[in-house]
Amino acid sequence: MNSKQMLDTAVSRRRFVKASVAGSGGLAIAFHMPVAGAAMAPWDIDESGTELNAWLVIDTDDVVTIRVAQSEMGEGVFTSMPMIVAEELDCDWEKVKPEYASANRSVTNNRVYQRMGTGGSGAVRRSREYLQQAGASARERLKLAAATDWNVPVAELSTDMGIVTHAASGRSARYGELVARAAIVELAEEPAIRTPDQFRLMGTPRRRLDIPAKVDGSATFGIDVRVPGMLYATVAACPVWGGTLAAVDPAPAKAVRGVVDVLTFDDYIAVVADTFWHAKKGLDALDAQWALGENSGASTDAMLAEFRSDLDSRGVVAHEQGDAYAALDDAAMRVDADYDAPYLAHLAMEPVNCTVHIQDDRVDVWTGAQNPESVLGVAAEVTGRAPEQVHVHNCFLGGGFGRRSRPDWARKAIEVASRVDAPVQVIWSREEDTRTGHFRPLSAFRFSAGLDAAGMPTALVNRSATHSILAALRPETVESGLDGSSTEGLEDLPYAIEHQSIEHHLKRTHVPVWFWRSVGHSQNAFARECFFDELAAAAGMDPVEYRRRLLNGKRDLLKVLETAAARADWGRTLPRGSAQGIAIAESFGSICAQVADVTVTRSGEVRVERVVTAVDCGNTVNPMTIESQVESSIIYGLSAAMWGRQDVADGALVQTNFDRNRVVKLPEAPVMETHLALSGGDKWGGIGEPGLPPTAPAVANAIYRATGHRVRSLPIAGHDLSWS
Repeated sequence: MNSKQMLDTAVSRRRFVKASVAGSGGLAIAFHMPVAGAAMAPWDIDESGTELNAWLVIDTDDVVTIRVAQSEMGEGVFTSMPMIVAEELDCDWEKVKPEYASANRSVTNNRVYQRMGTGGSGAVRRSREYLQQAGASARERLKLAAATDWNVPVAELSTDMGIVTHAASGRSARYGELVARAAIVELAEEPAIRTPDQFRLMGTPRRRLDIPAKVDGSATFGIDVRVPGMLYATVAACPVWGGTLAAVDPAPAKAVRGVVDVLTFDDYIAVVADTFWHAKKGLDALDAQWALGENSGASTDAMLAEFRSDLDSRGVVAHEQGDAYAALDDAAMRVDADYDAPYLAHLAMEPVNCTVHIQDDRVDVWTGAQNPESVLGVAAEVTGRAPEQVHVHNCFLGGGFGRRSRPDWARKAIEVASRVDAPVQVIWSREEDTRTGHFRPLSAFRFSAGLDAAGMPTALVNRSATHSILAALRPETVESGLDGSSTEGLEDLPYAIEHQSIEHHLKRTHVPVWFWRSVGHSQNAFARECFFDELAAAAGMDPVEYRRRLLNGKRDLLKVLETAAARADWGRTLPRGSAQGIAIAESFGSICAQVADVTVTRSGEVRVERVVTAVDCGNTVNPMTIESQVESSIIYGLSAAMWGRQDVADGALVQTNFDRNRVVKLPEAPVMETHLALSGGDKWGGIGEPGLPPTAPAVANAIYRATGHRVRSLPIAGHDLSWS
């Protein structure tokens, strides 16, 4: 297959390689959107302009291509990242186009893109400074080129809308006219970047650049990739994690029309065919025999019982101050409560998939990954090629939520492709994607608080037993018996309590766990915020006022709490069966409080009518992105809180498709309002995840106030919430 045949709708190999190995001396910003009507291949590299640095390219017609090193999975980085660069560049925003940065170039050019992994709500807060610097450097080089042409001091020049102007002489030049000369300019020193009070573009609402292509269907997700001569494959793994393949007769699959081959591996089978449907029909025809292993009798009921029993004993101390146990014994009143939260699947709408073409001189991989560099590393490892020979073409992701930050699916696809003499696209069925996923950890909690005569807490003992993520990922980090991803939001309580003992039991089962949207804050905020509502009830105090007293002196937290309460009209009279609940959480550098208006029918049916959010992420790039991310977090978190659970029976997953993983539907979606309560200054918090942790406890707390029923175990569905 020659280079011109490589993609139907994408760039030729020659153009891709040229862009990937280009030197860093040009002016280029990595991100591109094609002209109207063209298919949107996010890896498409525009070679018609001049690169000023690895991030930015300017064409002679003033179109600015900005490269994005973060993965676009619905969170808006194909707009926010370019906005950061364009803020300093002073270009015409209407002429900005985004495209993905090249992981291959990052490898061959000393990691020029610095951070290509997307997660932890870190895209803006961890990339902003060097992206601003890229834009500022390019701007100053354009100015210096003009100053040299006109023989005037560069200090007399100004920039705006992609034009350099010398007001004293009336001369001006477009960026496209200056870029070729600017590309060879060297600055004596890098310019200072702007502070928030100087922003022109950042902080203003902007429509997302990726949305038109996603609406008209021209955007390229991993599952949309088509390569001439491509075959398809689908896989089935041992239903019990840790089990292996014992035997399989390939004949029934090979008898299916279109099936090319049946490939066997230690713990999975792949069927290769001319279409995905034929591959799936072939896979369905097989009767594989699995060696299920020692975990074939495992169940989540037994796991949770073990987790709960651990709470009877003290755990490893994550945080301690004062003497919590003595203060607990001396308290005027004691309140105890246990909570638990289930395993949860990521349930991205696009099942994992990966297209691989292995040739003598290179390996090409098309997929939607949260970290294309990790996919590149896996491809180099499996194929035995040098990393410089591997080209990962990152695509749009139909949801990530942490799942696509672990390249296990890419490894299997590359293993399959290494045994197929053609490009092959490996697609996991919905059931197989869910069954072989990696889950939010199972968790159990126990809280004990001692209250003084006024009902305020003087002592708090918290024990948690949580399936550890880091124990499998980085075992050396949990040698102390603590997993920081399990205790976040517990060991760093926002509330002022004199005596604390925060303890942890690190657990492991055969179920694979991974980072799920908001990680430990998800389940920890549920348990913590519900418990503090219980304390408020025991004290006979309003939940907002109770938190206000515990947050005394913490101006940023108080501002967010009070903004949410005020915007939600907290305390207004509601009909019987309806109530408001509140929760607040700080995660990923941002503070988020939510008030949920909930109605529960007499028979116990729950409807979340409205969720009002106040958020402090410090500063903003695009306020529209903040609003959409908060709303996304609410829907994702509400779906999990109401119905989400992944059960294990006989060692295998029970719920494998959306018929048993219900999500919020449009008619069920609450009215959502998002209000900014920004602290400004040097604070830059994340926004992709902080909107999720308060959702479940706000709803659960509202249910209690509406019905008198405490929800201490998720999901909410299945609890008897009827009232009379």
